Amino acid sequence: MDIIIPYNRQKVAEYAYTWAYSRNPAYYDFSNLGGNCTNFVSQCLVAGGMPFNHNYLGWFYKNLKHRSPSFTGAPYLHNFLIQKNKRRGPFAELIETHQAKIGDIIQLSFDGITFGHSMIVVEVGDDPLVSANSYDVYGKKLSEYYYNTSRILHILGAYK
Repeated sequence: MDIIIPYNRQKVAEYAYTWAYSRNPAYYDFSNLGGNCTNFVSQCLVAGGMPFNHNYLGWFYKNLKHRSPSFTGAPYLHNFLIQKNKRRGPFAELIETHQAKIGDIIQLSFDGITFGHSMIVVEVGDDPLVSANSYDVYGKKLSEYYYNTSRILHILGAYK
């Protein structure tokens, strides 16, 4: 039986609060390379105690040139968390918006086809509040975004 590492949602919220309007120098800033949003969300997962999966198609970050696509790319993060990860690192399930918890990930599709923006939930309710980089925000209502569709990735923990 797999050992599950719990997700520390409070640490995620604290990290999001600290770094929403600046950048952690331990990570490359992807703002000028397509956006920093998924990189920021992945950093939040690390802050919540989620261990890396060092396979190329896993989820990890060492530096700009040594990282997985899932650490910085919204569709790749979704694929890793929902479909691919069965051995080590975080995993998730898709849920409805009203089920979101602090530390869950909301991804937006502006065109209805490609999901290109990732945010972290920092407060729950009928209209979750989110934090994100690229378009730096903390505590912005989901309803204040203009988008075609969304998906919510509920983090269940991590395989050890």
